[in-house]
Amino acid sequence: MNMKLAHAKKCMRVVGFRGNFTSWLARRQKLRCLSSVSSPLGGIRVVDLTRVLAGPFCSMLLGDLGAEVIKIERPGVGDETRHWGPPFINGESCYFLSVNRNKKSLAVNLKHPKGIEVVQKLVASSDVLLENYIPGKLEELGLGYDSLRETNPGLIYCSITGYGQTGPYSERGGYDLIAAGLGGLMNITGPQEGDPCKVGVAMTDLSTGLYAKGAILAALLHRMQTGEGQRIDTNLLSTQVSLLTHLATNYLMDGREAKRRGTQHESIVPYQAFKTADGYLIIGAGNDKAFQTLCKRICLPELAEDPQYKTNAQRVLNRDVLLPVLSKRLSEKKTSDWMEVLEGCGFPYGPINTMGQVFDDPQVKHNDLVQEIDHPTAGTMRVPGHAVQYSTISTKENFPSPLLGQHTADILTNLLGYTQSQVEELHRDKAIALP
Repeated sequence: MNMKLAHAKKCMRVVGFRGNFTSWLARRQKLRCLSSVSSPLGGIRVVDLTRVLAGPFCSMLLGDLGAEVIKIERPGVGDETRHWGPPFINGESCYFLSVNRNKKSLAVNLKHPKGIEVVQKLVASSDVLLENYIPGKLEELGLGYDSLRETNPGLIYCSITGYGQTGPYSERGGYDLIAAGLGGLMNITGPQEGDPCKVGVAMTDLSTGLYAKGAILAALLHRMQTGEGQRIDTNLLSTQVSLLTHLATNYLMDGREAKRRGTQHESIVPYQAFKTADGYLIIGAGNDKAFQTLCKRICLPELAEDPQYKTNAQRVLNRDVLLPVLSKRLSEKKTSDWMEVLEGCGFPYGPINTMGQVFDDPQVKHNDLVQEIDHPTAGTMRVPGHAVQYSTISTKENFPSPLLGQHTADILTNLLGYTQSQVEELHRDKAIALP
């Protein structure tokens, strides 16, 4: 048998396709033709049953890499973040627009048996299902992993929950803020003598989305090698605890409880933001040589020779003596003046920027981080783009965040084989919604 043909038939078995080989191959070729030739996930279909941030962020990143992402939404309501704001641009939530590019919207009523049937048919010809329901809910609807893999053994089923599929908190709803508190992040965030603080962006959610994306890619590779599908369990709490890294290890190994330190670092001095004459300057002396460079540049060479500050360990022990000296010196000039002093010496430094300053920054502009995408109602979407650049992969061929149910009829007729009259019947029965 031709090697390519043999490989293709193996892939058909891998993804659990139950139809004939010709129809399977045609689907793959059609999907790849619709995707960029340089898209690594071209031909991979993702059914996205998630809402809010962690799951949508994950599926957006998969879409950036060429996956066909079909977002399942509740008729008339959609993802909650469609209603989060202001700001709204011509009725479209900027929050929703930020994490839902490169997706199609299918408005399906999961409380209707025919709506469930639509999703089951869709999953049967898909590679990945991503969901963030409370554990057990999708099983009740006939959309659990065990039932879906009967018709699609190669299915990769990724769940995102607050706390995990099992355990004392598994039935609780979870948000980023709650996981950040329970997982220790808020206790170490904020001023030293102040209250615990929320991080400005939902980093626990976003990090969980990144974990889920990596897990899905690993499962796709595993499936290619073994033919096996996969059940993946990710959750906000586990993500947050894993991100405690060195502070967790300090406690687990040495019993040292972490403290809030504002912008200071637990184990490196100086590594923080200092007030200047007109703002803030962040400096990071990550090693002894860097500290010596800093002292010379800010005209305090005697600090580099002081036995109290010779090594980082000594500087950490004597931070209460050293930091006031540095603070006084750095308050004497403007941030821009200090940046000129430090430019070109190899020492890590930077300002604390506003949003306006971020997107006016020459390096941000050079990195081409703002994506402009035409949206049917919001006009030109301007959103942060994919953060990774590849030598032979494009992540610039994007289409806008979908309107609610925008692709319902197209998916039902062209993908799932429903006739126009059947679509109209589903609509009359309120199993689906059309835009």
